[in-house]
Amino acid sequence: MAQTKQQKVAIVAKLEDAFKTAATSVLLHFKGVNIKEETEMRKDLRAAGVTYTVAKKTLIKRALESLGHKHDEVAMDGEVAIAYGGGEDVTAPARLIHEFGKKYQTADKKNKLHILGGIFEGKLVNQMTMQEIALIPSMQGLRGMFANVINSPIQRFAIAMSEVAKTKQS
Repeated sequence: MAQTKQQKVAIVAKLEDAFKTAATSVLLHFKGVNIKEETEMRKDLRAAGVTYTVAKKTLIKRALESLGHKHDEVAMDGEVAIAYGGGEDVTAPARLIHEFGKKYQTADKKNKLHILGGIFEGKLVNQMTMQEIALIPSMQGLRGMFANVINSPIQRFAIAMSEVAKTKQS
């Protein structure tokens, strides 16, 4: 069904708002994702505070241009969607899309979803940069790693002191 000019203006305004207000916006290509997979993905994204929207490429390009981004840096081929938001965890949209891309593969091991690029900290970034952002662990995971780094020397010292005490007792 064709969209009216008013609907297109509303969609561009929504996309502009998403690009401006979201901590991270990920542009992704999807092909071959069935309804069941997409429903599951949307549910998990929503639970993480990430919004998933499918829009026409021309409308996405208009929204990017109106915000002063040069969309030429991001190749938008095929079907394009946007995952944006994340709240406290700014890497959540990219990380979750990357995980779903690995989860939903075709029989020949091609990802049905893959990252094209996105906006991170107000700057349009290419696929490679957004892929690197997607590999950053979640905030909870980083806190766990930090606690482990802090705890490790103390734990080793306690073990060493215990061994010294055992040798002194014998």
